Amino acid sequence: MWKLPKEYNHFAFGVIQAGVTCAVASAIASMQFVAEGTFVSHWLRAYLYSWVAMLPVVVVAAPFIRWLANRITR
Repeated sequence: MWKLPKEYNHFAFGVIQAGVTCAVASAIASMQFVAEGTFVSHWLRAYLYSWVAMLPVVVVAAPFIRWLANRITR
């Protein structure tokens, strides 16, 4: 299996975290379109926009969040 070098772990985490978070949030926000039968098109558009916006936020915030979590736990 193809793997990224360890030094890219932070970016891989960011891509996966942003993808999962945006998929769930955009699906919830698009639920109103289920009755119209346009859920998938609305969800995909919302997912792509939110992922592009969230990816840099997650990549920048993840080290701080990990540091904070380590500080408040044993």
